[in-house]
Amino acid sequence: MDMLTIGAFARASRLSPKALRLYDELDLLRPARVDPGTGYRYYAAEQLEQARLVAWLRRLGMPLARIRAVCALEPGPAAREISAYWAAVEAETAARRDLAAFLVDHLSPSEGKDTSMLELHHSALSDIGLVREANQDSVHAGARVLAVADGCGPGGAPASTAAVRALTFLDDAPLPAGGVLNLLEDAVEGAARAVAGLGTATSGDEDGDGTGSTLTALVWTGSQLALVHIGDSRAYVLRDGGLFRITHDHTVVQSMIDEGRLTPEEATTHPQRSILLKALGTVAPVPDMRLHEVRAGDRYLLCSDGLSTVVPEEGIERLLASAAGPDAAVRALVAAANDAGGPDNVSCVVADVVETTARVA
Repeated sequence: MDMLTIGAFARASRLSPKALRLYDELDLLRPARVDPGTGYRYYAAEQLEQARLVAWLRRLGMPLARIRAVCALEPGPAAREISAYWAAVEAETAARRDLAAFLVDHLSPSEGKDTSMLELHHSALSDIGLVREANQDSVHAGARVLAVADGCGPGGAPASTAAVRALTFLDDAPLPAGGVLNLLEDAVEGAARAVAGLGTATSGDEDGDGTGSTLTALVWTGSQLALVHIGDSRAYVLRDGGLFRITHDHTVVQSMIDEGRLTPEEATTHPQRSILLKALGTVAPVPDMRLHEVRAGDRYLLCSDGLSTVVPEEGIERLLASAAGPDAAVRALVAAANDAGGPDNVSCVVADVVETTARVA
């Protein structure tokens, strides 16, 4: 085979040497030979086709984990996978386009005109389950804030309560234009300090006693939802008849799935499935935070793992889609978790995005 140095291969494939080293580490594009003495990487000319495919898929914005899956497929299935990915991208772009049109119309009303507005209709429910002796979950559904927290350790119940209470002031606080994420970040830092303080107070040790809490919350701005997430509680959206998870679990098994060392099916019975990599109460927790575009007709679910570990996603989707409103939905979801054995506390918040009209004077 004709061998190319990493520099020559980078120029030919239009991938940087830094990207090639990363793809080597991820087992996405291994060099054909590595010199045992110098460590220099050499690539075969025949690898250029795969390298160019990786470069094209990155230009589409496809995540590396999905690119690795596409590259492992035959051409026909690979084409279908790319088509499915792009359909999802176009759907998200369409949602943003609809939101932009709404905002233009909303911010430039004329006299005597009916203008559309979006509202949240919501309900929350928390249940001890059938096995646990105490409920360490906390939920909140207020004017703006929707939140679920799942406490752990000796002070789990007060930890989840403190995590949620640290956000509830946002129900009434002015939300600065474009600055809701900064405000939310400050609130989460306050929640982290409160939870860490509980562990220190009960143990007398600066390292705490294992007390912690997950936190998954949405803050309504009137046109978007600001998401904050840490731990393994989850957020979903039911849109156009399909259920989509919008959070990523911070767990050992999820990291193994991301690395390709475990399948989602194997994760459901893995002995470490409950071990968290990030939670409030740990050292310098960094939550996931972003703005989420909404559509009229969306139905959102926040839940603790007491639901997601015992009710499969197809069951969650069916119950969410069939419930008449948020109150009926939370009651049906909690009942389903208990029907499946209720091994843990289970908490749910369901919110519908409803379009209303108002006459501009």
